[in-house]
Amino acid sequence: MPFYRFEKLQSKALTPDLSSARGPVIEGEYIYFCQVNKAAGTGSELHYHPNELLIFPTSGQINAIVGKDRRVVDPGTFVHAPAYARHSMKATESGDLSYLYIKDKTWTVVGLAADQAVPDKAFTVDEINSLINKGGKRNAATGNSEAVIEGLHNSYYPMLDSLDAPQFSTRRVYWVEGERMGFGLIDMPKNYQEPTIQSQHEVFIYVISGVMNAKVGAKSKTVKSGDVIHIPRGQSYKLDSKSSFVRYAMACSTPYLEARIDGMSKKERDQARIHNKAN
Repeated sequence: MPFYRFEKLQSKALTPDLSSARGPVIEGEYIYFCQVNKAAGTGSELHYHPNELLIFPTSGQINAIVGKDRRVVDPGTFVHAPAYARHSMKATESGDLSYLYIKDKTWTVVGLAADQAVPDKAFTVDEINSLINKGGKRNAATGNSEAVIEGLHNSYYPMLDSLDAPQFSTRRVYWVEGERMGFGLIDMPKNYQEPTIQSQHEVFIYVISGVMNAKVGAKSKTVKSGDVIHIPRGQSYKLDSKSSFVRYAMACSTPYLEARIDGMSKKERDQARIHNKAN
C-alpha cells in the first residue's frame, strides 16, 4: 500500500528500556520510516545502533546529542546520526516532541545502550516490549561497545527557520545524503507538476503542508499535511501541486544500502531481523 497516515497505525514503545519514544513504524524493503513522540522532559539515554539514523522534528524541540555535540533543535533542522554514533534525543521541558525517525534496515528500530556490545541478534520492537513488560532485562552481549563518540563532525543541518516559513518563489530542494540514506526538504509552487519518475531507490515522502495529487504505480490519491507516501524501488510515481504551494520531506535509500542489504548472508539477515515483519 503506498499511502499512510501515522495516526491510523499502531503506536508502540520503540526501545522501552532506554527511551520514552513511542510511535508507529512503516517498514519498507530497505528503510524503517517512523514517527516518534516524546512527552516534555523525557527522551532517550545515550545509546547507539549499527544502522544510520535520520531525524527531522515536526513539533516541539529536541535536546539533542550526537557524539559530544549537544544542541537544542527546532522544527526545520535535520539531524544525522551515522551508523554506530552515540546519541540521545530528549524533549525539552517546553513541550511535547514529535519527529520523523528514519533508519536503514541493517538493524531493527531497537537501539543499544552506549556501553553495550552488539549482540548476535537484534530485538524486534515486539520482543523488547514483551521482555520489559514482564519485568525482564537484556542479557549483556559479550565484548565491548562499538559506540562512536569522537570524530563525527557536524551532524546538524538547518533547512528552514520553521516549518511554516514563507514559501519560495521557485521549486526549492534542500538535499543531504549519508552513507545509507538521503533526506530532502522540498517546496513546490502552485501548479507545479513533477514528471513521472521511475524510482531507482526506495522513497518515503511526508507531506508537511499543502495539497498535491500523488500517483504511485496505478494508485492515485490527493494527499495533504500528515500523509505519508511509500514508493518501492523501481516503481513509477508522479506528484502534482494542487495548492498555493506544497512542502514535503523525502527520504530514500542509497545504492550502498541497497547493495549491502541485497547481498546479506542468511546469518547477517538473521542478526538484523530484516526477514521479520513484527516491527
